[in-house]
Amino acid sequence: MNLRNLFNGKLYYYLKPKINIDNEKNHINPNLENLFKQYGTDKANFIDKKIGHGYTKFYLKHLNKFKKKEINILEIGSYSGASAAAFSKFFRKAKIFCLDINISNFKYQSKKIKVFALDACNKQEVDFFLKNNNINVNKNFFDIIIDDGSHKLIDILKGIKLFFSLLRSDGFYIIEDYKFDNDHNKNEISIDKLKKKIIHKKKFKSEILDCRLQLKLFDDIKKIYTYKGNLEGSRIIFINKK
Repeated sequence: MNLRNLFNGKLYYYLKPKINIDNEKNHINPNLENLFKQYGTDKANFIDKKIGHGYTKFYLKHLNKFKKKEINILEIGSYSGASAAAFSKFFRKAKIFCLDINISNFKYQSKKIKVFALDACNKQEVDFFLKNNNINVNKNFFDIIIDDGSHKLIDILKGIKLFFSLLRSDGFYIIEDYKFDNDHNKNEISIDKLKKKIIHKKKFKSEILDCRLQLKLFDDIKKIYTYKGNLEGSRIIFINKK
């Protein structure tokens, strides 16, 4: 066990007891909002009487079609694993891959959930993760990718660069709370402006998304949906791949 693993919480993750959600009773028709509340993710409308982001209705609108299918979900930024736990109950046949730079807070356990301590913006670490899990970078693997990581613009754009190509046809790339850093970084294109450029297929300046990748995004993206949730910073985007 090296020092890096100690700092990213890997040792603590393996040693601490976790809640085995596979032993819990499964409901025939799980309600996604109730699952969000039960496991404590702020995607819900309310968490312990506090207002949450209110993303449930948007997830249901676009992802309900995957409910009974065998799918692979990638979650970037999992923290305690609350949303992964909820999704494992809602998508009964899903395999969920959780990436977080610090996994010491992860408290749920399931055969359907795999947890990895890594920096999702670091290409070397991402390549190692893909190789170790037999995920071919030249083939589409994930049906749903959710970026709920740092919410910083640079990290969001790096996520698109590293992971969007792994999305299957008609899958969704979802970015939560994307307004966090959008209006303060002058060196990169904001997500709102990126959406417009992709819709109109117009090239733009970016040190992260180069011209070749921009053309690929223009060709691969079917439609983009943006929504505002309950709170001021509650903005979520669903990018549907062709």
